[in-house]
Amino acid sequence: MEAQNFKNHRRMVPLFHYVAFTAVLFPFILTLTHFFKTLNEGSGRLQAAAMVSLTVAVILALWFARSFALKAQDRGIRAEESLRYFAITGNLPDSKLKMSQYIALRFAPNNEFVDLAHRAVSENLSSKQIKEAIKNWRGDYNRV
Repeated sequence: MEAQNFKNHRRMVPLFHYVAFTAVLFPFILTLTHFFKTLNEGSGRLQAAAMVSLTVAVILALWFARSFALKAQDRGIRAEESLRYFAITGNLPDSKLKMSQYIALRFAPNNEFVDLAHRAVSENLSSKQIKEAIKNWRGDYNRV
């Protein structure tokens, strides 16, 4: 695996992000089209509505499967980075640190981490600004 940096740290899983959503979007469009045709025809509306609701349920399941996994990872990252901050400084991190800042700080090596965490709070740095400020990138190869 190539070394991570600001330009290549985002992870896309093509089978999930593109294929799965496209595979569900196609039948969703077809079922919507069929449902509107049945409204005009007067028969088959119940079955068409059931198919629309089924495709909507699959889309929601895909969406929430991804968002729930990311939320759990975010909480884990916050716990890891809080522990790292405590191990380095002996103090808890500033309570004003936002989740997005914790997530960005995970890429900072120990020698840049504490100063960058302080800057993140005092200058209200965005996650992008934090990542751009990192001089020696520390890769996170476990994020999905």
